[in-house]
Amino acid sequence: MTRSVEATGKTIEDAIESAYSMLGVSRDEADVTIEVVARPKSGFLGIGASPAKVRATYDDGVEEAPAAPAPAPELRAEPTKAEPKPQPRRPREPKPEAKQEREQKPHREPKPEQPRREQRPAQEHQASAPAQEHTEHEEKIPNVSMEELEARRVRAEEFLKGLLERMGAEANVTSEIREENKSIAINLDGENVGMLIGRRGETLGAIQHITGYMANKGSSERVRVVVDAEGYRSKREDALRGLAHRTAMKAVRMRRNITLEPMNAYERHVIHTALQEWRDVSTFSTGAEPRRAVVVAYTPGG
Repeated sequence: MTRSVEATGKTIEDAIESAYSMLGVSRDEADVTIEVVARPKSGFLGIGASPAKVRATYDDGVEEAPAAPAPAPELRAEPTKAEPKPQPRRPREPKPEAKQEREQKPHREPKPEQPRREQRPAQEHQASAPAQEHTEHEEKIPNVSMEELEARRVRAEEFLKGLLERMGAEANVTSEIREENKSIAINLDGENVGMLIGRRGETLGAIQHITGYMANKGSSERVRVVVDAEGYRSKREDALRGLAHRTAMKAVRMRRNITLEPMNAYERHVIHTALQEWRDVSTFSTGAEPRRAVVVAYTPGG
């Protein structure tokens, strides 16, 4: 059975937490579709402020029992009343003055019809180039040599080891080069790597961002650096792909666009890639960091 609730909060994140609480489900255990209805407004000196508002939809998989049909209302025959027949109207006789004026009025020849100017639609008058939308799922393979790629791998691994040492985190760091897309994969493992993952992978995402920045520092060609901790990203990717497919089916069934909850750039990339080959569905991102979210759009024939 599909349940939908609307919740408000000081921020969008507070509203999302309130919606999960109203549904009685956990964010890590259930896939809930979040649609941002209204963004918060601070107003001026507290005047005109309004909270954030979201709509959360959750399908628990339980079929709703069909309702018993309502008994048909008893119909009672009412006596019909005979309608009076309409009386024919007598034609009005024109007044003598009007009749005389109409007879004295000279006959005018109709003006020759002038050719009308062809009206073009407004779209032809306004030459506007189609809006080109930046899509995050287009991954470009960098044009770097394997020697340069190896140098960046060493640089990223050494930086990450020093970062973990300063954080007081004990973890083993291993890295490799993925030749198919010329990227660098780094894995962390140890007893207490949970602190390096953080809530919904936020800490791990920050570590990946700064490590990638240091690996590509001073170069125009950016190499993708992926940092994982004990297979967290692969599990998260599987969950995101499942969410993407369910949302796409819902968008096609309901014939409307659905906005997912805000995600980081890596998770948005997974959603975009998962729906690249879907018919009648397209994806784009909206909003500004860190509240940027993916919109799964219903585009028939696309």
